[in-house]
Amino acid sequence: DGAASGPAPARAQDLTLRHRVEDYRAGDLERRYERLAIEEDSLVNYGFLPREHLALMHPREAARAWDDDTRRKAADILDFVRERGTVHPRDVERHFAHGRMTNDWGGTSNASSHLLDGMHYRGLLRVRRRESGTRIYEAVTHPLPVDDSPDGRARRAAALIDLVVRKYAPLPAASLTYLVRLLVGYGAPHLSEPARAGLTLARERLSSRRIDGTVWFWPADENPRSRRHAVDDRVRLLAPFDPVVWDRRRFELLWGWRYRFEAYTPPPERRFGHYALPLLWRDRVVGWANVLMCEGRLQPTLGYAGGAAPDGSAFRDALEEELQRMTRFLARR
Repeated sequence: DGAASGPAPARAQDLTLRHRVEDYRAGDLERRYERLAIEEDSLVNYGFLPREHLALMHPREAARAWDDDTRRKAADILDFVRERGTVHPRDVERHFAHGRMTNDWGGTSNASSHLLDGMHYRGLLRVRRRESGTRIYEAVTHPLPVDDSPDGRARRAAALIDLVVRKYAPLPAASLTYLVRLLVGYGAPHLSEPARAGLTLARERLSSRRIDGTVWFWPADENPRSRRHAVDDRVRLLAPFDPVVWDRRRFELLWGWRYRFEAYTPPPERRFGHYALPLLWRDRVVGWANVLMCEGRLQPTLGYAGGAAPDGSAFRDALEEELQRMTRFLARR
């Protein structure tokens, strides 16, 4: 239904975690963030990851070096943050009045916020918490790597590749290459050379199989025939960026149709809707749903890749159960 519109039902991280954390509710991650051993940071994209993984990437060396003026401003902000303990971006702007700047998309943005983002990316700051979605920062010092020799960098790059493969496998060969490019583009630009070499080694040590002309890779210690991969009869409404559907190349290879995230597509040109959630039934994504909460009631708009819902009461019952779970997930604690 291309006319479906409206905000996302919840943040992408919440929609992802609801399938992996028992009794998870929208907003739980933000509410519990300060008590958990996790961080907001970049890996192959920006998001949340276990704190233990930061040592593989930090101190991070950005691909674009700061000039002397930017380094001076960052040092002044760092002193300010250390003195205050935690800061809201508006506090930094009020104190320093850095003004506006042209951003990477050609528009203008707050120069202080841009500097804070850069300091966070380089490991000078961490996100202590969020207030109404805004990052509240504090100073942090990442210890230097125990071994920063070429061999040490190679081991960290290999560990990062293993991390993303375990998260997104099974991967077509082209997707494996793409993920490593994202890894060195976002999470570890300073490890680009060992990561390229690590990709070659990964292709040799990962399990692989050629199927219908496509080579697939997955961790060597994973058995695709294991009982833990057995298919159940549940319906799951997935986030557009869930690891199951994030790789659009793999999506089309597995399920034979092309899904698009259309939040930034002009409404008249949408096929799926503003924030369509891929609909997984057993081991196949068979359609999508746009969902809204109105006066405590879930209002789903469904679409199917084959033009109609799967036949039978098993699907209808499983879909109803998933809509009930979604209603509970979106309800306030």
